[in-house]
Amino acid sequence: MHGPLIRKQVTEALAGLELRIRGLVQGVGFRPTVWHVARDLGLTGDVCNDGEGVLARLYGPVAQLRKFEPALRRACPRLAQIERTEGRWVDYTERPAFSIRPSGAGILDTPITPDAATCPSCLAEIRDPNDRRHGYAFTNCTHCGPRLSIVHRIPYDRTNTSMTSFPMCEACRQEYDNPANRRFHAQPNACPDCGPQLWIEDHEGRLEGDPIALAAQAIRDGRILALKGIGGFHLICDARNAKAVQELRRRKHRPAKPFALMASGPDQVRQYARLDDGEATLLSSTAAPVILLEGLPENSLPEDVAPGQDTLGFMLPYSPLHHLLLAQLDGPIIATSGNLGGLPPCTDNENARQQLATVADQFLMHDRKILNRVDDSVVRILEGQTQMLRRARGYAPEPITLPPGLEHAPEVLAYGSELKNTFCLLKSGRAVLSQHMGDLENLETYEDYQHNLALYRQLFDHHPSALAIDAHPDYLSSKHGRDDAGSRDLPLHEIQHHHAHIAACLADNGRALDAGAVIGIALDGIGMGDDGSFWGGEILLADYQGCQRLAHLAQTPLPGGAQAMREPWRNTVAHLVAAFGKRWHTRLKNTETSLRDLPVENIAKMLQGGLNCPSASSAGRLIDAVAAMLGLCVQRQYFEGQAALALEAATDLSLCQAEWEEAYPLPTTESKRPWTIDPRPLWPHLLRDLACGRPCEIISARFHAGLARAFTDTAVRLARKHRCTHIALSGGVMQNRLLLPLMRQRITEAGLQPLIHRQVPANDGGLSLGQAVVAAARSLQEES
Repeated sequence: MHGPLIRKQVTEALAGLELRIRGLVQGVGFRPTVWHVARDLGLTGDVCNDGEGVLARLYGPVAQLRKFEPALRRACPRLAQIERTEGRWVDYTERPAFSIRPSGAGILDTPITPDAATCPSCLAEIRDPNDRRHGYAFTNCTHCGPRLSIVHRIPYDRTNTSMTSFPMCEACRQEYDNPANRRFHAQPNACPDCGPQLWIEDHEGRLEGDPIALAAQAIRDGRILALKGIGGFHLICDARNAKAVQELRRRKHRPAKPFALMASGPDQVRQYARLDDGEATLLSSTAAPVILLEGLPENSLPEDVAPGQDTLGFMLPYSPLHHLLLAQLDGPIIATSGNLGGLPPCTDNENARQQLATVADQFLMHDRKILNRVDDSVVRILEGQTQMLRRARGYAPEPITLPPGLEHAPEVLAYGSELKNTFCLLKSGRAVLSQHMGDLENLETYEDYQHNLALYRQLFDHHPSALAIDAHPDYLSSKHGRDDAGSRDLPLHEIQHHHAHIAACLADNGRALDAGAVIGIALDGIGMGDDGSFWGGEILLADYQGCQRLAHLAQTPLPGGAQAMREPWRNTVAHLVAAFGKRWHTRLKNTETSLRDLPVENIAKMLQGGLNCPSASSAGRLIDAVAAMLGLCVQRQYFEGQAALALEAATDLSLCQAEWEEAYPLPTTESKRPWTIDPRPLWPHLLRDLACGRPCEIISARFHAGLARAFTDTAVRLARKHRCTHIALSGGVMQNRLLLPLMRQRITEAGLQPLIHRQVPANDGGLSLGQAVVAAARSLQEES
């Protein structure tokens, strides 16, 4: 419970206490901790797992019983989180000792913990030549190891995981049964005698010898390795070998998207990137995410590791297998997703052999099944605060506590977005977001999405009373939700895309249901608006129940529709035509541009005739247009946000601040509602700077400063007009490491409070949380 035990006069010297503990308390060594604390206090009784969490029954002196909960909180295990406790006094019962009972049944209301990076104790064992687990790639305990990736139902017991195929040997069984051992009831517990086995193979079959030594040698020789990890396969090569990195790009059909890197430790990371203490701590945390770091200008890594970028994504080894492999290498490795372009990472051995046959030279495999695909999480620290970019391994499915007023919300299932999909379950005052699913337009990803929807319903015994989807009629997630609503006769809430973004930011910040409306700035690529057009540069007056569009970026055509999202130069032409009219091309006579060899006249004709040119108020497409104008990403984007990242990398925050007074103008027209932020006036200034040879970093800085100033100043005026004290910042563009600090600073200087994402991504990966809380708030409103 939040606070002291339920108050009751207890006059007897001896009494009993039943304590229900909810939270992340299964599979994390929680029952042994209860056992230790109870024994230390001289209490008898028992403890068990069940569907609601952990139930402890304690007997002994009242004074000692009152000490139990504070002592338990102090001793809470590394991976555990106590959300709340509920206690009641009962009659004293004589018990010989304190024991741990087998798991019980009951209402399923306990979270599954995320997969956790190898703990220091297990790491010491695999490095100790005298330990029986020396060199064993599947060493784990209650403080670390696989969780979500190997479970298919709860309670989290061995029989409900992929470890059920590996009966424990006598030595492991003794550890498992001993409450004093850190492997007490560690469900994946194993050793070389009884656990999963590792091997290495090429296209001809298995290779003889030490699999890890052979894999390390293959990497040193410049080969590409497919490694089966915790939640899926990685493709690995020597990150310092330019030829190997280039070959991996060619085989994987991944020409531009940055590769993730894995280093043996923080000191090795510091050879290639700037790493402060906070980033080093996060790298070494139980989540062990990929962290985006500022690359050192003099780092020796090949350009093909992260083409056109000034950041590097590093992670540390998070499984014993990774640790053992990196120990035999003297430099970092590429550790990118084990898939071909667009497909989800492989999890099955046979699927990997087939899909990666043309990519990998060798396969480092094992026989423990990955039941649930879990990608690597991606984060960065911006101005001292963690910014979640992709929430997956190490974080999902850790629950998020719902804000005040939504604690008693009905069970809701939100289906998420089309791209960067996650889905979200609301239950018992918590929001449970799935791990990153990916882009549902890919069939295999959509099938994995359906698998995980069914899995989470079972894991969390979820029976929604309402469903929530994006209002876009063609999203596959929305179609799936509509089908479910019809077949299950459930109410369906269609949530406007940008309202969901702002609601997700509110919930992420724990803003109470009755706290009043905020001004929300939602900047992204596109989302379906209430008027049927495409939105993407929005200022809203919003709370959980609803929103009102107060201002937006002026609409500009998207020549070719979806093609304009892939080819930035199309947006450049559209914005130039909007700014200068039919004679737009004359403004480029004295300017060397990257548009000269492209079929710009065809696009101009499309715009003139309105042929397949839907309009959009998209901040993302405006950024693309500027990037292409500067020659940074012109003809094609090979991944979402490539042009924006290139433009961002062209300058830095200090330069944006220095150029603030020279920021390009994007004036706001207030004569009619909603107000309009006009990007057309920025183009004469930008072209003039180009013509006079102004450096790209100055132009990029002036553009970012102008965009930040236009939206924040307009939002501040609207906040004062509507008497709002908070401005929420959301949408994929809010992951820009220049725009977010600039906007946050401007809002703070105006005496208002910025709200930014902390626990979920600002991009569409956090959208399902917003959908869920909006549906919950509306359901509560309908009930009242």
